[in-house]
Amino acid sequence: MTEELFATDAYRRRFEAAVTDVDAAQGRVALDRTAFYPGGGGQPADVGTLVWHGGTAGVVKVARDGGRVWHWLGEGAGLPDPGAEVEGALDWERRHLLMRTHTALHVLCGVIWADYGVAVTGGNMEPGSGRLDFELDAMSAELGQRVEARINEEIARARAILVDFVDRSEADRDPALIRIKANLIPASVDPLRVIDIVGLDKQADGGTHVASTAEVGRATVVKTESKGKANKRIRIAVSDPEPGS
Repeated sequence: MTEELFATDAYRRRFEAAVTDVDAAQGRVALDRTAFYPGGGGQPADVGTLVWHGGTAGVVKVARDGGRVWHWLGEGAGLPDPGAEVEGALDWERRHLLMRTHTALHVLCGVIWADYGVAVTGGNMEPGSGRLDFELDAMSAELGQRVEARINEEIARARAILVDFVDRSEADRDPALIRIKANLIPASVDPLRVIDIVGLDKQADGGTHVASTAEVGRATVVKTESKGKANKRIRIAVSDPEPGS
């Protein structure tokens, strides 16, 4: 098993680790610990670099496989040997923008739940933009404008964002988690990692987030769409706050 450093410290940019396995056929290595997020829950995997004695390579893909986190290295870069000590470094600008985006989507989820009482049914993101689908009966540009204003109100409140690990049996009884389909998470995931935007939104989530909503910047609803009966999509973009705001 790989120790997942990102799960407890999303701000860790560099780390040291040992190579536990090498897959030359796929050009990938497994490490005993990593700060690279392997993707999941709509959040893309991290990229960055690995450095070891006699070599440097870009990390171009990261994914879980067989209980370990594997790191695919750039073509032609070579691979470290099993047992080698390596230093990993994230593409921090990209990761931090993903953290801001992911938190903005959780704020959107919290606003829709608080104001309309409906669940999120799906989502996806890239650095700086993302979307969520909801069980809403209707969608309009006016609703999008109201939601945008509410998202930015919550961002401005500088709500703290906490990470907790909750016993699965307790989590399955929590309506705040069931509303985001926590019951679809495999029962083998125990304890359940929970992201709590204090006073707004609390849900099971494996991704990385900023420590305060204020760090998000500004969110803009760029598009609202109807994707079928009781399935409406809201797309947002994240940007730096306006000067003086």
